[in-house]
Amino acid sequence: MNISDYVKKKAHEAREGARAIAVAETQRKNAILAKMAAALVKEKDYLISENQKDTNAAKEKGLSEAMIDRLTLNEKRIAEMADGLIEVSQMADPVGEISNMHKRPNEMLVGKMRVPIGVVSMIYEARPNVTADAAGLCIKAGNAVILRGGSEAINSNKAIVAILREALKFEGLPEGVVTFIDNTDREAVMEMLKLEGLIDLVIPRGGEGLIRTVTENSRIPVLKHYKGVCHVFVDRDYDLGMAIEICYNSKVQRPGTCNAMETLLVDAEIAEQFLPPMIKRFRDGKVSILGCPETLRICPPGQVEPVKDDDYYVEYLSLKLNVRVVKDMDEAIAHIAKYGSSHTESIVTNNHQRAMRFIREVDSSAVLVNASTRLNDGGQFGLGAEIGISTDKIHARGPMGLKELTTEKFIVFGNGQLRT
Repeated sequence: MNISDYVKKKAHEAREGARAIAVAETQRKNAILAKMAAALVKEKDYLISENQKDTNAAKEKGLSEAMIDRLTLNEKRIAEMADGLIEVSQMADPVGEISNMHKRPNEMLVGKMRVPIGVVSMIYEARPNVTADAAGLCIKAGNAVILRGGSEAINSNKAIVAILREALKFEGLPEGVVTFIDNTDREAVMEMLKLEGLIDLVIPRGGEGLIRTVTENSRIPVLKHYKGVCHVFVDRDYDLGMAIEICYNSKVQRPGTCNAMETLLVDAEIAEQFLPPMIKRFRDGKVSILGCPETLRICPPGQVEPVKDDDYYVEYLSLKLNVRVVKDMDEAIAHIAKYGSSHTESIVTNNHQRAMRFIREVDSSAVLVNASTRLNDGGQFGLGAEIGISTDKIHARGPMGLKELTTEKFIVFGNGQLRT
């Protein structure tokens, strides 16, 4: 079977699975997730042995320690995958929720019902835990999922999917509810992206290169974020201690994530007071600073390197940070509009009016006041879990939880009404 036929066959299996899971009752979906969680824990030795094949291959290829760490499964991480499935099973089911019912002048009742999207394709890299996370969220939202992970985790992903599909089979549902593309050839992704009508939504999760490739080649709607160039703006009306803690956490708590701060913007009115202790705190945390001319003037020699204009577009994903002094909020907002990626921005201010202006005028998936950018996360926002963070404006924006993995249809109740 050639790659095109293979991928189409998988998509048809998923379509069949989507019809079944879409009408499954909440109790049954929860039972499936609980069964999957228990099976992952039970088969931990098998999962670890298959994962060892991937980590050994990664070491032979000379992949970085950080990449190998992301690939690695151990008992703790397997337990976390299982706990994640249980957590999703305990969340409210959005499917079937009815809203906005209203009566028209002709006595007809019109409203909306929340329904599954259908077949969701996840294209992702490295972390094998995404396999279980994506499957669990899609199942609870009533969707079938087609999983295509990176070649680095092929053995781990195949093992996880085999366990999840066995649980579906045990509960009497088609295994196509969780479908896996085990062909690591790039052509398999290209063929999948042609299957409009069989696949309803594609969600790429990984580096900017992967997301651009998917977006540029897909005939299917894509939910994406290219990168997270996130900002914190420290306003002239601020609390010094709070500003230092928020900025430090936004950059240092976990710098390799998409919601970590990449550029710090400082109001010129408070720059000489704020920057010296802030830069010292960053340097104590091993952060390399690139600064604008005013930052270089304020800070002692040797602590800051000159920033170039192109640096403001970069998602470092490391302990590296741009610092720019701006004359006022207007210049801060203009900077974010020019260089930002519509991901996450935060303002530190004691002025409610200025905070509200920042929220209104900054166009990103999440805008925070007096809080770390690292908080833009499904779990932190109360979604329970997320399948990713979208910087699109349609159909979902920000962290995508269960509700964002559904859509709506109009429903109408009449008693014989006709169009005249």
